[in-house]
Amino acid sequence: MVRAKRSLGQNFLVDGSVQAGIVAALDPQPQDEVLEIGPGQGALTRRLAGRVRRLRAVELDPDLAARLQEELGDLPGIEIVHGNALDEAPTEWAEDPSALKIIGNIPYNITSPLIFWLLDQRPRPAVAVLMVQREVADRILAAPGTKAYGALSVAVRAAARVERVFHVGRRAFRPVPDVDSTVIRLRPYVPPLMSDAEERDLRALTRAAFGWRRKQLRTTLRQAAPYGLDPAELDRLEEETGIGLERRPETLDPEAALELSRALRRLGYPRNQQDDPEVRPE
Repeated sequence: MVRAKRSLGQNFLVDGSVQAGIVAALDPQPQDEVLEIGPGQGALTRRLAGRVRRLRAVELDPDLAARLQEELGDLPGIEIVHGNALDEAPTEWAEDPSALKIIGNIPYNITSPLIFWLLDQRPRPAVAVLMVQREVADRILAAPGTKAYGALSVAVRAAARVERVFHVGRRAFRPVPDVDSTVIRLRPYVPPLMSDAEERDLRALTRAAFGWRRKQLRTTLRQAAPYGLDPAELDRLEEETGIGLERRPETLDPEAALELSRALRRLGYPRNQQDDPEVRPE
């Protein structure tokens, strides 16, 4: 048996009922193309084998990839890839990337990068069922005004519908991790609610606002790069949107944040923005 590698954040899912529940949440169909991220010892891979038209399983660990290739690589419709899922480009291999389904037990150390990789795909996949650290799921699904609500909540939910499927206790894994997990399902909006430029603007706004989450929006938009609005611009922004800028960022739901971001663009902000500003949980 291949031992879990701490350096890769490996915790193998050994609870059969949880494995079955994750696969059921994906609703695999015979015509589907599926990308599995981090198959590990192949628990989900085996449950998907023969149920979908194509299954591409991408594993970073060379030992695990070799073992899966030996056991499952010759089965029809299965492709075992040794590589980093963040380097995957579904448009290069999927027949219809917009219909792609994604599944995975995501290592905790790459959860946010992986979610943003998924949202950065064009076209986006149809659905993703991911097991993530429970704290991260709580942040994504947090209600406005709560402590957990932040940049990650806004950025993900402005791009996709997100559901909490079920919680998973830590004893479902070997070795047992220090935290619990949650299975979430993301369904990107079709058509998207935002253009790519609007999405970059929204990420810039949330990065600035939640970087100063204890400040009023008026203060952030006056002082934080890449903004620097003057008092007249702030008054105009408030009048156009009806959003009181004395509010703090955690009170804005994703729809209000997007409205504010669009109004800022009409005023010429953000300025000197990088092409692809990153958003990470604060």
